[in-house]
Amino acid sequence: MITRSLRIALLTLLLLAGLFLAMHLAGQRAERQALRDESDHAREQLSLYSGNLRALIDRFRALPAVLALDPEIRSLLRSAVDNQQQHLLNLKLERMNRAAGSTTLELLDRTGLAVAASNWRLPTSYVGHNYGFRPYFSETRAKGSGRFYGVGVVSGIPGYFLASAVQGDAGEFLGAMVVKLEFPELEQEWAQRSDLILVSDARGVVFIANQPGWRYRELQPISAEHRAEMAATRQYDKQPLAPLIHRTLTTLGDGSRLARVDGPGGTADYLWESLPLPSEGWTLHLLRTPQGAASSARAASLAAGGAWLALFFLGLFLHQRWRLARIRQRSREELERLVEQRTADLRAAQDGLIQAAKLAALGQMSAALAHEINQPLTALQMHLASLRLMLDNGQLEQARKALGRHDELLRRMAALTGHLKTYARKTPGGLRECVELGGVVDKSLQLLAPNLRDARVRISQALSVPAWVSGDAIRLEQVLVNLLRNALDALADQPDPQLWINLRREGDAWHLDVADNGGGIAEADLPQVFDPFFTTKPAGAGLGIGLAVSYAIVHELGGTLKAANRGAGAVFSLCLPVDKTREETP
Repeated sequence: MITRSLRIALLTLLLLAGLFLAMHLAGQRAERQALRDESDHAREQLSLYSGNLRALIDRFRALPAVLALDPEIRSLLRSAVDNQQQHLLNLKLERMNRAAGSTTLELLDRTGLAVAASNWRLPTSYVGHNYGFRPYFSETRAKGSGRFYGVGVVSGIPGYFLASAVQGDAGEFLGAMVVKLEFPELEQEWAQRSDLILVSDARGVVFIANQPGWRYRELQPISAEHRAEMAATRQYDKQPLAPLIHRTLTTLGDGSRLARVDGPGGTADYLWESLPLPSEGWTLHLLRTPQGAASSARAASLAAGGAWLALFFLGLFLHQRWRLARIRQRSREELERLVEQRTADLRAAQDGLIQAAKLAALGQMSAALAHEINQPLTALQMHLASLRLMLDNGQLEQARKALGRHDELLRRMAALTGHLKTYARKTPGGLRECVELGGVVDKSLQLLAPNLRDARVRISQALSVPAWVSGDAIRLEQVLVNLLRNALDALADQPDPQLWINLRREGDAWHLDVADNGGGIAEADLPQVFDPFFTTKPAGAGLGIGLAVSYAIVHELGGTLKAANRGAGAVFSLCLPVDKTREETP
């Protein structure tokens, strides 16, 4: 027969084992999902970096081929070049290099001897040096064009060499026109990023890095044959190569993994994204320290632990009820005493579980803030990509105009970080300006335009504008985005999703209604929709703080926010006082 002490020991062991297992599995799953989300974001940034690098190279890719068609250059290479011709060629290449914006231009004869170069005035001039041993020369001689990244044997500065054959009238090889590209501006721009950005060649040698100590590292073992080839071509002339020790902890997808790296600053775990550049034979890498994975794992562990405790104590409660039923016949007085005692224990346990659930939700606030910032951040990334294209195409005026939107998005992200405080306490003061509500509606709809298009929502607007109120445009936009996103969630399963936005004036107040046909809100839930941490969404789909934050923002601005059911859906009504100063301005 199992004694009381043994039973307690077994229950305690079951409680601890189940608690540990539930928290471990939930934390592990949440951490992996968070890593996948961060990986998707890092992949998008890596594509932008790749586009910048490709655009820079493509800008000069055709330059040597065009210069190789120059009749004067072809004519001079048919015979030996004298000093006067060489001087004229140097001047010509110098002008061409300055006009093209490349790093260096050089002309090689059929033996690989540099007969002219744009840097002829410098001590590191290429003129008179033979580069026949370089792979780009032999490749150009055999195929008509060549490319090669290596350290300059004269200048000691690494660069990308693009070469094109200079041919005679009969197609015979006369020499090669070579352009050298260095990437100081690109490396300087990348150096401002917190992420680690690397570019490696086909053998796995890192030759571009945005942080000191990471360049000329071997990502994989190099055979003796390849080392001999690099020594013969002097690809990384006088640069010592050192291995970069790394091992994969978790594979997240094609070209994506969590890796432990013994880098220059010590051992650390990185989210490692790799993207091949087939046209150059290189690979672009982005190493990022995971940010939200640990917090997501902790929050999920706490939630799972709370759920396990609830189930465990529910089991205890049911077991106790069964025991009480067995002994009811013995003594009613004893039964009532036991019921009171156990009920008190269960109430204390329930209070503890509620507090634990709140603490778990507080741990997820960082994820909610990241969700709020993600929209303007994504828009900013898209605008920056467009801005880079404008700059590359010389569209300076259009780029200057686009900067205004960038400033607006940056101010929005800076303001968003303080929004979560409003639901807990009233923030003193704050920005107050004259805001036109119709413009806030337009900006909110623009921000959610992709979601609205994907959901195929029909939008009906009735806006009495201008509607001037006193408030903060960014915070009001946040309120509108929250209301619109809630409406989108409600319309997810509707065959004909519709959204109505109505802005009207009633007396000294402006009323803005956002209504949908998504089925409405349960009557029992209406009094709680603005309570912090209350949500009707599935577990993991939301923390239930969006409407609470919106409610606090509106009340801080002197307005009201209400929820009700109307027709086949729900309606949220925002009311703000009219800005009389605007109306009184002549």
